[in-house]
Amino acid sequence: MIRRLPKDVVDRIAAGEVIERPSSVVKELVENALDAGARQVDVSVEAGGKRSLRIADDGCGMAPDDLELAFVPHATSKLSAVDDLLEIASFGFRGEALASVGAVARARIVSRPADGDGHEVTCEAGAIGEVRPCGAAPGTVVEVKNLFFNVPARSRFMKSDAAEASRCLDQVVKAALAHEGVGFSFSHGGRCSFRVAPDADRRSRVGEAYGHELAARMIAVERADGGVRVEGLIGPPDTAKGRTTHQAVFLNGRPIVDPAIRAAVRQAFREFLAP
Repeated sequence: MIRRLPKDVVDRIAAGEVIERPSSVVKELVENALDAGARQVDVSVEAGGKRSLRIADDGCGMAPDDLELAFVPHATSKLSAVDDLLEIASFGFRGEALASVGAVARARIVSRPADGDGHEVTCEAGAIGEVRPCGAAPGTVVEVKNLFFNVPARSRFMKSDAAEASRCLDQVVKAALAHEGVGFSFSHGGRCSFRVAPDADRRSRVGEAYGHELAARMIAVERADGGVRVEGLIGPPDTAKGRTTHQAVFLNGRPIVDPAIRAAVRQAFREFLAP
């Protein structure tokens, strides 16, 4: 017998496709902050992000009408027609991130446009509250607590607090490496472990992430051909490691894992490294 699933079940299944663990929340909300034109993004987590996450930005903020739809599935300001899919110029555009977070956590958004007043809205397990006035600085703060509290089976797949925090930090580091002109910070349990200023260049950002001694020795590469531009930093052969942990590749500001690019790097270094 085929029957239509209840809305709360549908929401939780859909959320599982977007939010796998705390680092998924960080990724989605940092991308939202970048789309909002933020110059500073601050991420703080507790218990590896399982107990709470807080992402604050100084972007354009949201008006009350936007907050009413923020947790509604497939509600977005970044698409209006099917043809828009051919020229995506933003990170999050499907309108799923906040709805997915709200379906499996206790979430709260506080936001204020530069020329307006602050407002807040909450969402607990998919139940969206009323938009209410509140004091707020320009920008947006998203607080997420008790992730997967209503999906205990998902919680059992979480790793240790340290491991989950490391995954969250990795998302912030990747965003910082890809977006010069934006400052980032990351704190776990009240302790800041990563910080870059908006005016920090790429080499400084690599230094904060992987060590300033390594960053100072890295070689700048740049090439433009046929409308494609490649630029970045690469370490000399004696800094090579057996794993690809410190390889970071970005396409139009998005982190990617591409076997062809990794193979090209290995091929270029083949004569300089031991097998």
